Amino acid sequence: MESSILFVSLGPGNPDLITLKAMKVLRKADVIFCPSTKSRQGQSVSRSADILRELEISSQSIRLFHVPMSKNRADAMQAYDKVREEATAAYQNGKNVVIVAEGDSGFYSSIHYIYDKFVADGIPVSRIAGIPAFIAAGALAGLHVVKQEEKLIVLPGIVEADELQEYLEKGMTVVIMKLSQCTETIQAFIAAHPMQTYHYFENVGTEKEYYSCDPTELQAKVYPYFSLMIIK
Repeated sequence: MESSILFVSLGPGNPDLITLKAMKVLRKADVIFCPSTKSRQGQSVSRSADILRELEISSQSIRLFHVPMSKNRADAMQAYDKVREEATAAYQNGKNVVIVAEGDSGFYSSIHYIYDKFVADGIPVSRIAGIPAFIAAGALAGLHVVKQEEKLIVLPGIVEADELQEYLEKGMTVVIMKLSQCTETIQAFIAAHPMQTYHYFENVGTEKEYYSCDPTELQAKVYPYFSLMIIK
């Protein structure tokens, strides 16, 4: 393992979609910092830890850290700072330190807060690439997400109807991540443009993965956090 803190991408959820390089690093890690959240019942939930267990990574190396799911990011930043401090101490004590993230750790991943802090502190870091959810979604639906000279734009769940219409009129394929942040806008857009092709996905790469391209259904559906849409 390289002498640096490693950020390992776990892919969209299916343990089989992790890279061989990531798997080798995880097996050698002494400490693996793994994000978790709280369920509505107050239980600790971690999709990342579930992936690691499926990969038979030693539970003794997994160290969960809670990330509050709130628009007030102050609590989350405190959690990231705590991870940075603990990871730095472990690294300086000669441990092989890994911090994991679902999808790709460099693609709309909140883990970048920790990564940037390490860089600012002068601590060596490396990142191992993973499969982002929209690529896995395209495979699930048998889509060529883009082909030939087509262009692609990825939006982070913050989008206005006029902006979306402009991209589509230019012939671009649009990927919208985290649909729960723009539910009303997307549902209204579908109602106004029913002839457009909408590919909707939930929990891609997990046992709960779901796919639909029925615009009538999508107008009324509640979009969870782990959802995305590809519009062509």
